[in-house]
Amino acid sequence: MDNGETIRVLVVDGHQTFAELLGHALAGQDDLQWVGHARTGQEALNLAAELTPDVILLDPELSDADGIAIAELIRVRQPDSRVVILTASEEQALVHRATAAGFAGFLSKNGALGDVLNALRTAHGGGMTVSTDILARLLRSTSPVTVPRASGLTAREDEVLQLMAAGLDARAVARRLGISVHTCRGYQKAVLAKLGAHSQLEAVAIATRRGLVRPDPR
Repeated sequence: MDNGETIRVLVVDGHQTFAELLGHALAGQDDLQWVGHARTGQEALNLAAELTPDVILLDPELSDADGIAIAELIRVRQPDSRVVILTASEEQALVHRATAAGFAGFLSKNGALGDVLNALRTAHGGGMTVSTDILARLLRSTSPVTVPRASGLTAREDEVLQLMAAGLDARAVARRLGISVHTCRGYQKAVLAKLGAHSQLEAVAIATRRGLVRPDPR
């Protein structure tokens, strides 16, 4: 980052060795700072409240709680903290729950370390990152039977869709288009409804498969 800002990261993962290795990786980055490690859902809630991190990197497979539910609760309590899911699970139900929740990222532990670090930066900047293998699974699992043949999107809704596909969240889209966040969320809901989607990621997956997404407008 060129503005000297440091992104404070809380890691939530039940595997001590993995978390420590990730901590060493973060320590080697000028713009990323490891501020804590939670091993359980309760620790995650406590540390998120105490440390108010910029980004929370969370493995949903926790020993004492449903990790996705914990992540959603953290987001409600600390709306300024962005949540990125990092998992080794390939369960389709987890993929759909996490994508429907609309977190700032959904990554596979099978991916590269650099992808994780970049996802943290993207999340802090208001964007969203999804591992290509997870996106591919979502594309395969989205039934074309449930998707309307024509999108019926207005010009403004199409603009919103393109920016969603570029990974921008509602606030970033609103800034780009010069509209309020409330208005932007209204457009996003309309896009989801017309595409038969339940989340931003699912809408992008459907639109990509149908050729509605153009090259990154950024």
